[in-house]
Amino acid sequence: MTTNLRDYRLVFVGPAEGQTAVGDYAEDFVAAVTPHFRDVAEVRTLGPGGDTVRDIRRYRRAVAEHVAAAPDRTLVHAELAAGGVASFWAIAGLPGIPVTATIHDPPQGVWWPAATKFMFGPTLSRKLIFHGLHYPLRPLSTKVEGMVNGRRTLFALTETGRRSIEQRYPHTDAVYVPHLVRERPAIRPVQERPNAVGFFGHVYRGKGFEQVARIRELLPDHIAIRVAGRGTEALPRVDGIEILGAVDGAAEDAFFGSVRAIVVPYGKRHWYDETYPASGVVAHATAYRTPVVCTAYGSLAELDEKSAAVVVRTPDADSDVVAAELAAAIEALLGDCGRLTELGEYAEKTRQARSGPATAQAYAATWSQLLARHHEGH
Repeated sequence: MTTNLRDYRLVFVGPAEGQTAVGDYAEDFVAAVTPHFRDVAEVRTLGPGGDTVRDIRRYRRAVAEHVAAAPDRTLVHAELAAGGVASFWAIAGLPGIPVTATIHDPPQGVWWPAATKFMFGPTLSRKLIFHGLHYPLRPLSTKVEGMVNGRRTLFALTETGRRSIEQRYPHTDAVYVPHLVRERPAIRPVQERPNAVGFFGHVYRGKGFEQVARIRELLPDHIAIRVAGRGTEALPRVDGIEILGAVDGAAEDAFFGSVRAIVVPYGKRHWYDETYPASGVVAHATAYRTPVVCTAYGSLAELDEKSAAVVVRTPDADSDVVAAELAAAIEALLGDCGRLTELGEYAEKTRQARSGPATAQAYAATWSQLLARHHEGH
C-alpha cells in the first residue's frame, strides 16, 4: 500500500545554499522533490557553528508552526551532517508526525550536538572546550541521537553508510539512495580534453590535498595538474601545479573541461570515529561526465569502473605508497584512450541514473510507503 504525496506538505529542514556542500545538495534536492508534493515549506539554517541557541529555537518554532497547519497531511525531512546541530534539534520531538532525514556523515546524523556559534569559536581555548565536551561524551551523543532518530526512516547516500546506520541504530529503517548528481552543461568528451588531471573540492582534513605535491613529483611532465575548490588558494605553490581557488558557473565548467579525470585521495576524516559519507566531489565529477581515480577509503570502496571510477585498493596506509599507487593509476588511465572513453560513457550512464528526477522518485517511493504505514498505525 502507498500514499499519494500530492496530498501532503513537505517541511524541509537543512542548510541554505552555500552553507557547506550539504547546503548545495539541499538546494538540488528540494528542487527535485518539490513536484511530488502539494507544497513545500522550507526551514533553512546556517552551516556548522553559524547558529546560536536562539536561532535553533526559532527553527524549532518554524517547524512546529508548519506542522500545526496540517498535522495529518505533513511529512518532515531534514539534512543532517556532522556539525549540523540546527537541523538536528529542529526535528527533535514531533510526536505523531512522520519524520525522515538524510544522514550525510553516517553512522550518526550529528557528531557535535552542542556545536552552536558560541562553542564553535576560532581560538585554541574555545576549540579545547569544544572537543573537551564532545569527545568524551560520544556515548551520550549516540544515546541522544538514538532517542531522537533511532526509530525513524533514515536515508544514506552510500550502501556502506546505510549498513553503518543499521548497525548503530538497529530499530531504524535505513534506506540507501545514491548521492544526487546535479545538472551541468555538456562539455567535450574526456578523451578530447587536455592531458591533465584535477583535484577538486573544499580543503579540510581527510580530503588528501597534502598528496598533490608528491603526486606531481611522481607523474611525468606531460600530465598537467589543476586544483580547484574552496580553500585551495591557500595551498603551497608548487611548480607544475595550477591552483585556481574556488570556481563557480562558467569557471567550474571550464575547469572540468580542462581535465580528463578527478583524483579523490581521501583518508581518515576525523578522530571521533569512522564515518562513511558519500563523496560530493565524485558526484560533481559525474555531473561533468568525468572519471575519478580514488582511494578505497570508506564508502569510496563501493565504486568501480561501472560507476566511472578507478579505485586504488592498496592496504598500505603509508602516504608515499598511496601517492605512488594513485600516480601509477593516473598515468595508466590517461595513457589509454579506449579505457578513458569507456569510463566517460559509464560516467554518463551514472549521471542519468542519479539525476534529480531519479533521486526524487526513489525518495518518493519510500516516503509513500512510510506514510501508508503511519496511517495504518493510527
